[in-house]
Amino acid sequence: MQDSERAHSRVLTVLSKMSRTRFSLSMLGALYRSPDLPVNIFDIDFPNPIGVAAGMDKNGEAVPSWQSIGYGFCEIGGVTLHEQPGNPKPRMFRINKEKALINRMGFNNIGANALQEQLQLWKDKGLWPDSPVGINLGKSKVTPLEKAPSDYSGSIKILWNHADFFVINVSSPNTPGLRDLQESKNLDSIIKNCCEINKQKSDEKGTSEKPLLVKIAPELGDGFLEDIVKLVKKYKLSGIVATNTTIQRPKAKYQSSEKIYQEEGGLSGAPLKDQSTEMIRKIFKMTNGKVPIIGVGGILTADDAWEKIKAGASILQLYTGLVFEGPGIAKSIVKGLKKRIEYEGFESIAEAVGTEA
Repeated sequence: MQDSERAHSRVLTVLSKMSRTRFSLSMLGALYRSPDLPVNIFDIDFPNPIGVAAGMDKNGEAVPSWQSIGYGFCEIGGVTLHEQPGNPKPRMFRINKEKALINRMGFNNIGANALQEQLQLWKDKGLWPDSPVGINLGKSKVTPLEKAPSDYSGSIKILWNHADFFVINVSSPNTPGLRDLQESKNLDSIIKNCCEINKQKSDEKGTSEKPLLVKIAPELGDGFLEDIVKLVKKYKLSGIVATNTTIQRPKAKYQSSEKIYQEEGGLSGAPLKDQSTEMIRKIFKMTNGKVPIIGVGGILTADDAWEKIKAGASILQLYTGLVFEGPGIAKSIVKGLKKRIEYEGFESIAEAVGTEA
């Protein structure tokens, strides 16, 4: 069986090559482009609500391609201020029968400066997509937890020109101590620093500040979640990404899955679906639907997507679904959502958000 990480790299290599000319991008678009299903959140127009989750294109290698294969936006990264190799291999494992992945990549990426150059390259070649590009920010492993605020805000400073929005990721299970940053006192100083740099850059450019979001873990207790929601309100953050991968393990449905479930790392895919939907529902209720939510976790079909929208997510992201269902997944989900909206008598996605929270 092919190593999971190698399979992932092969797909990215192909998309990266296809990203290099308008002709190959239009070929991809002819096959996979989604119908329009517009959504507007954080004052940004999204051509459709299905995006690529962070982790899929860490180094911005395929930025122009995502729109061509049907996505309404992409979130690149996680990127850290300093380049890092991540954890030792093997570090990605497939549980095929249960449509799940376990990864302990550990924020392997080229670092903020090199990513800035890569993104600038796409712009210089005139290949930048029309759809929004978000950037997911992690903490460098070499940076001690108490210096995390300047690590996150340092990446914002370098990458500010290229992001339509930023996601502060304090919930990856694969960087030692990272999840401790979800604690209110730690998160407060990180957000504060990021907001200051955001304001500084927007003043310099004479344009509005970039939306800042925070990405949370699916296991957060209600107390922790309430604290995070308070910080989101205090700093007027634009939204919450719910959720990251889980360190919990379901009961294996097949004997062949049991051994893989024992691997350390974050679990994504079908087994995470209900847990992340529940988290979306909680946040929606806790904020009275006033804080936009990007829903991610176990979306493999249009029904899964619809469930998350009705629970309170405004837009959605795929990762594991793309791995198992292939490049046509975004188009098929967007088509399915269009049908659901018509069938249930809504005018738009926005009208359906939180109707079953």
